[in-house]
Amino acid sequence: MTTPGYVYLVGAGPGDPGLLTLKGRDCLAKADIVLYDGLVNPLLLRHTSAACEKAGRTDDRGVRRVLQEDINARLVAEAKAGKTVVRLKGGDPFIFGRGSEEAVALREAGIDYEVVPGVTAATTAGGYAGFPLTHRGAASAVALVTGHEDPGKDASDLDYPALAAFPGTLVFYMGLHRLPKIAAALIEAGKPADTPAAVVSKASTPRQRTVTATLARLPDAVREGGLVAPSLIVVGECVTLRERIAWFERRPLFGVRVGVARPAGRVDGTADAVLALGGEPVPLPTAELRPASGEDLLDAARRVGEFTHLAFTSSAAVGPFFDALRSVGGDSRSLAGVRTACVGPSTAATLAAYGLRCDVLPDEANAASLAAAISAETSQPAVLWPRSDIGRESLPDAIREGGGRVVDAVAYRNVAIPEWPAETVARLREGINVVLVGSPSAARAVAARWPGDASRPLALAGSEDVAATLVETGWPRVRTAESPVFEEMLRGLPSAIGESGVAGIGG
Repeated sequence: MTTPGYVYLVGAGPGDPGLLTLKGRDCLAKADIVLYDGLVNPLLLRHTSAACEKAGRTDDRGVRRVLQEDINARLVAEAKAGKTVVRLKGGDPFIFGRGSEEAVALREAGIDYEVVPGVTAATTAGGYAGFPLTHRGAASAVALVTGHEDPGKDASDLDYPALAAFPGTLVFYMGLHRLPKIAAALIEAGKPADTPAAVVSKASTPRQRTVTATLARLPDAVREGGLVAPSLIVVGECVTLRERIAWFERRPLFGVRVGVARPAGRVDGTADAVLALGGEPVPLPTAELRPASGEDLLDAARRVGEFTHLAFTSSAAVGPFFDALRSVGGDSRSLAGVRTACVGPSTAATLAAYGLRCDVLPDEANAASLAAAISAETSQPAVLWPRSDIGRESLPDAIREGGGRVVDAVAYRNVAIPEWPAETVARLREGINVVLVGSPSAARAVAARWPGDASRPLALAGSEDVAATLVETGWPRVRTAESPVFEEMLRGLPSAIGESGVAGIGG
């Protein structure tokens, strides 16, 4: 008999993936299957290796996809099969999220479960749009109200006279399509027509839009602004603080959708950096990096003490090399007298995680500069170069031309990713503003996988070689970044976008 599994009803937060709780992240890490709502940011799925399936009740156009009863039954069935199930829900499971209905279904079926609260949309909308829902001089209370009641009810349960007299801030969830009726009902019940009000659409995401107006004027202002769901309606004096407090929409990449073309497993850091600048990252994995286990790498690790320099042109080679070194009985003491050389700061940071400082770091992060820096230390360097299986020969060629010698060993392999997920392709078809490309192999992978019905945006290439490869593939607009380091590419992105006339920056 199969031992029943366990279900976690997890709040995913309102959109910003950084607002997922630590406990929510831990639940994802141990899940066997994740059933997620349509409002959940797909970036959150990087925290799990489980099978992931969208189980939203509606799609992005509001068309019904899955009945709530079917979702309940699926949760029960997966748990009875012995699986650890995460039901990942936008915002908080119990605040207008129907999580309580799922909990009741699980309890009735005898399934153990746990509720993991999430950051709800109301607090996020206020915080990210720039107005507090409570303020000692403006609002001593806040009321959360549904703008979309059960359509099966005979009459509304909302007491508009009580809401109109409420001494604080009103926040209506899921009420965008009923905004004219809500505003009119509040005014008819006694709420002053000139009460400050706002609608916040897609709160905490780079597509956040905020419209403020008086309560009477708000429906027209929202229609003119073209705001879409999911949105929250906020009514109260706190809205007047927006001009003094707003911060999120002022970030340098706010409203810019950035494609990140990097190998799987190396996208996350760059995606987080895009989010920190207010942009929307679209991961475009170009390959899967897998450690090599060939005898040449083990032999190189045994002989590391014979070399003057150990050179890394990619952070992906660092881990496999030290794994090989441990496999042959060595450790950091085996590098006594060997100078470590790294192509750039990110590779040096990876080396530092192994307790070693980088001895040679060129001013420019490219193989030619690294070779020059190594050759400047000794006239006849002996260099061990752990590399990719598709590593370019520019480093060894430059070393050998200077009278040195290079022994290379494949430390990791690039395994092609057959296709991008359907959600990624859908986002490309919606349009992105710029794609960051760091290597010729990534350039070829992006060009080959790009959907034919999606326009190709500005490409920011990490080097002249990358730019040339993009041009060879027929990419229409290419600029070369001043640095191949992704973090530095991002810092220069606002000016690159502005000079290229790309729309989207600033929302």
